[in-house]
Amino acid sequence: MKKNSSPWIRQLNHERPLSRLSSDISTDVTIIGAGIAGVSTAFFTLKHTDKKVVMLERFKLAHGATGHNAGQVVSYFERGFASLAREFGLRQAADAESSIVHAWELIDEMYTDAGLDIPFSRFTGHGGLTSFQQVKSHLEANKLRREGGIASRDLLISESAAFAKAIPEEYAGLYTLVPQGQINELLETKMPGFLAVISFQKGVLNSALFCQEVVLYLLQTYPDRFSLYEHTPVHKVILHKEHAVVDADTHVVDTAKVVLCTNGFESLHIINEAGLEIDAKYHHLVKGKVGYMSGYLEDLTKSPTAISYYTEPSASMENDYFYLTRRPYEYEKGRHHNLISVGGPAYDPEEGEAYNFEDGFPDNAGAEIDAFIHRVYDIEPHTSIEYAFTWHGLMGYTRNGVRLIGPEPQNPILLYNLGCNGVGILPSIHGGRIISRHLAGEKVGKSIFDVPVR
Repeated sequence: MKKNSSPWIRQLNHERPLSRLSSDISTDVTIIGAGIAGVSTAFFTLKHTDKKVVMLERFKLAHGATGHNAGQVVSYFERGFASLAREFGLRQAADAESSIVHAWELIDEMYTDAGLDIPFSRFTGHGGLTSFQQVKSHLEANKLRREGGIASRDLLISESAAFAKAIPEEYAGLYTLVPQGQINELLETKMPGFLAVISFQKGVLNSALFCQEVVLYLLQTYPDRFSLYEHTPVHKVILHKEHAVVDADTHVVDTAKVVLCTNGFESLHIINEAGLEIDAKYHHLVKGKVGYMSGYLEDLTKSPTAISYYTEPSASMENDYFYLTRRPYEYEKGRHHNLISVGGPAYDPEEGEAYNFEDGFPDNAGAEIDAFIHRVYDIEPHTSIEYAFTWHGLMGYTRNGVRLIGPEPQNPILLYNLGCNGVGILPSIHGGRIISRHLAGEKVGKSIFDVPVR
């Protein structure tokens, strides 16, 4: 069995000095979790308030889900837009999608302020559809987007599709008929069966490296207001009416606010001394899913891309599908390649089952990815692929497929920015900005991201 070897972790500075909490301290804001959500929350809180921020990480900066993801940046929900509109209403669903699209500007703000020069490619990415059911769901979503006053997604349908000339008039103007060859070209595949392509802005980013560089900027810019303590696991959070006490490793942090930026199901206890019980309810808000990915190197001859493939006619954005990204990658100093990363296989841990990132990479997941590449991606059929990386990561999925952002209804001393739902980078950054507004005392309007009353 191969090791869990992430290409994103490989690019980090492993000589970076680490600090561990060595005494009891007090602060204004304690952020638990040093991944993309925690780092974004710290960035915007430090920028837009005068508060002192402490970040606690049980292992090392960006070594959790942030360092073991697909490295893909997308501004959509895995849950379909029409489904969101049915549950929350069209206005709130449209506002939510617009807010995630706006997060492209927030990530640019972080890049500019921190003076980053690490690779970040953005482009028009694609999703390949294989059934009318899939196409119809996107037609309906585009229709609702038009009614909600937000931009629709480009939907190209093959002229050869059996349903191409029978699409209802209500969807006029929401799609374009194109030759089958254009569908295959956009998806970079020779596999028959793809009937349509949905296209929108995507990007590729090493979010672990991004976090490392942003934290370096924060430590240099706010030396008196920001601290990061690694190898400092949090065991217990005790909430009072005016403050909280965080039991961190062998010490305690007295804090005015606590922000949970973890996957949402870590083994920490939340005790609410100022109201109704939270702990058990909190741990049932989010469930884990382990995603498996493989990566190999090829010549640097093609531009970056990100493509999702719904190879099974019954597949949807809410179910398992394959996804592929390509980006320049410096595997050895001075030697640049394209890194092809492919994911799709996933595993749902049993209730109470612990995830261990040191577990090996299962052979069956690797075989499934290899079979997909040879069947779908434009590669010679009998080419043997030498994988440079095989990795897995734990993703947090909320019950309704929407990130949790905001204060705990039972005690606003506690706030959440968690639940990647498979598309975590931009929602995490959006969440960081919203949390900073709460911490600044601003009035934040109602949204689908609000933490539900349980």
